[in-house]
Amino acid sequence: MLVRSDEKVPIARLLTFLEHGERMAHDCARAQAILVPDAGSSRFLFSQARQEAAHALVFQGAIAWLAPKHLGDAPFLPALEAYRKMLDDALARQDVLETFLAEQVILEGLGEVILTRIEEGLTKRAAPFGRLRRILLKQEEAHHGFGRRMLEQAMAEGRIDAETLRRRAETYLALTDQMVLTLSHLFESIAEDPTVWAQDVRRFLPEWLTQAPMADGR
Repeated sequence: MLVRSDEKVPIARLLTFLEHGERMAHDCARAQAILVPDAGSSRFLFSQARQEAAHALVFQGAIAWLAPKHLGDAPFLPALEAYRKMLDDALARQDVLETFLAEQVILEGLGEVILTRIEEGLTKRAAPFGRLRRILLKQEEAHHGFGRRMLEQAMAEGRIDAETLRRRAETYLALTDQMVLTLSHLFESIAEDPTVWAQDVRRFLPEWLTQAPMADGR
């Protein structure tokens, strides 16, 4: 079973959104690699930047396969630009922990949600490049896991606490919700519920970020 003709353009436009996200992730990871103090994290982040650039090219190839006439036809997403500005501001302040929260944890979480759902659909439709798509998803999972570990280490060392991270996450998460809802017509055209996708983003977030503290502060 192949992708139906009426599904190609909406899937291509969703992939275009992801391509823009990958380019933002590439720029962020390169900046983070310079800001982090230890060589091991810097190497990981430079590697992530290279992978994000490669992912953008993979998405371009998939878009060209699905709907070549719509290559570069990105949906207008003010929320994505607002997200980029907040992330750039955090980088300018050299607030590396906030950038890990915004890029590796939240944005990569959104990317995982969309990629996982699209991968399920493309697998059912016997789409090509399956192994390449699976490698890409594994790399995104690694980036997400790295960000979580960096923040958990910072909390363990007392450099930040979960409540501060929850407060900072509120605006970023509100923007990801706006992105998904702006793309709702694309989700609906491939028989997907956009509100479910928005809720799924929380599934990829650590419990310490999504659970409200108890009355005793725990």
